[in-house]
Amino acid sequence: MLLSERYREVLDYFSKNMPMPKTELKYNDPFGLLVAVMLSAQCTDKRVNTITPVLLKVFPDAKTMSEARHDEVLELIKSCSYPNTKAKHLIAMSKMIMEKYGGKVPDDPEALKLLPGVGRKTANVVASVAYNKPVIAVDTHVFRVSLRLGLAGNAKTPLSVERQLEKNIPPELRHMAHHWLILHGRYVCKARKPLCDECGLKKVCKYFATKKFKIG
Repeated sequence: MLLSERYREVLDYFSKNMPMPKTELKYNDPFGLLVAVMLSAQCTDKRVNTITPVLLKVFPDAKTMSEARHDEVLELIKSCSYPNTKAKHLIAMSKMIMEKYGGKVPDDPEALKLLPGVGRKTANVVASVAYNKPVIAVDTHVFRVSLRLGLAGNAKTPLSVERQLEKNIPPELRHMAHHWLILHGRYVCKARKPLCDECGLKKVCKYFATKKFKIG
């Protein structure tokens, strides 16, 4: 199967079976999303969704967060992973948004990456989800699913996968493709026990073809 055909099959499948994908992180505005994504590093969305409502009720925007004390933020996020570092980054990020962007979360991925505690993945998530920018964030799910389906080949890094996906996925579909691949990896193409028998993409999946060959 040609790579273009593989992409067409995968995108058509998701378009029909998951027409309105969205993040499972709860948020009300770009600042809330940015906070949630920063907290989600090495932490589940479920856990983050229990933290952000309380945190953002006390510090709902960049101004209030920038004026917070470290111990105040730490107390509210202590149940997530690396709370000390994340508290420090949240405050520093908020201060930069106030000083450099007038309190508004920037929509450009390159500008987002300049914020303390914001890496490429986080920047792309916010740009894609909050502003529908044509970028794809590659987390562990997107990385795994892309390799298994054969959408990315010989990729050793998230950046390599990102570049291959963006080369082959039309700009208008990229913000949805991000969610398609994450949700498929989270609930079907799981890391340890992928639900291949339940997967509607197994006919085009390189991983399934190899697995089937080994079993047979």
